[in-house]
Amino acid sequence: MKLELNGRHALVCGASKGIGRATAMELAALGADVTVLARSEDVLRTLAETLPRTHAAQHHHALIADMNDRAQLAAVLEAHVATHPVQILIHNSGGPAAGPANQATTDAFESAFGQHVLAGQILLQAVLPGMHEAGYGRLVNIISTSVKEPIPNLGVSNTVRAAVASWAKTLAGELAADGITVNSVLPGFTETGRLESLIAGRAKAQNVSEDTVAANMRALVPAGRFGKPEEVAAVAAFLCTPAAAYVNGVCIAVDGGRTRSLS
Repeated sequence: MKLELNGRHALVCGASKGIGRATAMELAALGADVTVLARSEDVLRTLAETLPRTHAAQHHHALIADMNDRAQLAAVLEAHVATHPVQILIHNSGGPAAGPANQATTDAFESAFGQHVLAGQILLQAVLPGMHEAGYGRLVNIISTSVKEPIPNLGVSNTVRAAVASWAKTLAGELAADGITVNSVLPGFTETGRLESLIAGRAKAQNVSEDTVAANMRALVPAGRFGKPEEVAAVAAFLCTPAAAYVNGVCIAVDGGRTRSLS
């Protein structure tokens, strides 16, 4: 099975922590040059220096950009890909605030759509030339199991994540003949700052302890535990490899079996 990514360049968004950081580490360990992108300059530059290097020609970079500032994002990407064409894109960004859909403001929906869908389109169009030139492309979206089963009290997130999944499925059909695959990874309850925030919010709303909320959430998972960022990253990284060339247009749940739907 061919998993090596020597000579490929990966752009990993939201790489300063959590699943994004773990995915950057995994891709670097497979031999890819990795550019990490997020807002936290000091954290990113340290990460770029500490990513694995498996061969002498491997180089890593840090890009400072905000997914909510689309003009800045486009400018930073244009300058970077001019000298470092990208063949692998990990489209990953922080989730919208919790709350029911019926109480969300239109501004909240608009902001989330911009951060996830419009920023994704900017990223895609920036890296496509490099993918076409190489005859090799991998776009992996890190979304949520809410694509299959909406999660209570995450109204804006449920809506926008589904939009990203539909965008990705459309792209999969458009780009496959060019050697470019588009897939989505759907993390379940994963040990990240996002999960900690959701647990704290539920605990406050229900007037119970965070330990109680966490135990109730783990009880929904057949595996009986929360996932680790590295476990999600392993699936995302596999989809970027030559071995996954015929996997296209799918949404893969990495959730310990919590999602009950068949499709």
